[in-house]
Amino acid sequence: MTYCCALRLEQGMVFISDTRTNAGVDHISVFRKLYTFGIPGERVIVIQASGNLATTQAVIGHIKNQLELNQEPNILSLHTMFEVAELVGRTLKHVIESVTTDTMEQSNYYCSLLVGGQIAGQDMQLYHIYPQGNFICATSDTPYFQIGESKYGKPILDRALSYDMPLDEALRCSLISFASTLRSNVSVGMPLDVLVYHKDTFEIPTGKRIQEDDEYFTKISKQWSDTLKKGLQELPKPTLDYFQ
Repeated sequence: MTYCCALRLEQGMVFISDTRTNAGVDHISVFRKLYTFGIPGERVIVIQASGNLATTQAVIGHIKNQLELNQEPNILSLHTMFEVAELVGRTLKHVIESVTTDTMEQSNYYCSLLVGGQIAGQDMQLYHIYPQGNFICATSDTPYFQIGESKYGKPILDRALSYDMPLDEALRCSLISFASTLRSNVSVGMPLDVLVYHKDTFEIPTGKRIQEDDEYFTKISKQWSDTLKKGLQELPKPTLDYFQ
């Protein structure tokens, strides 16, 4: 399994993905699940994937082939992020249907995608694309999407994240979301791929890979655990009627 999270905020975007694939305890591997495309000064596009690895690699392979062969349309020639999401959705649906037309069997090949970025002259956009090819768009009221093993990392995002949050604080919030997930689910694993995009820069960030011995991530993970323990101790004690 995997966990991917993407935020679309007032100041920019944050993308984090783990790298673990799990086909049983004897088949645990590391694969990158965060992909970047773009034209410096014009557009930045980020794709994250969770689900069937073969489907994911086929979708990314199709997208790269379209670019290498200058096929139209492709994600670097389309005019809006909405059109990019449509193309990626069609590609995902095509890949799954090319394996089998049996709708029940298709579920074995499902994957979900997050597609985010910005094209010059337009606002940033973030889309959650489903295996059927349809998608939804993040808003200021719901500024983030998760795919994969999302339940353990969701509470901190729901409680703390807001659209107008500064990027550095949003990054911390996202990293804690991953720290919580790593603590509770062995199917999500290090290293993590992190990418932060600043609004209207149109430069593809280099990104960072967080390894298990990363000093900062280890520090904030421990501090968050200590903060939770301290907060629990400071809560008012239950009244006697709770023990009746």
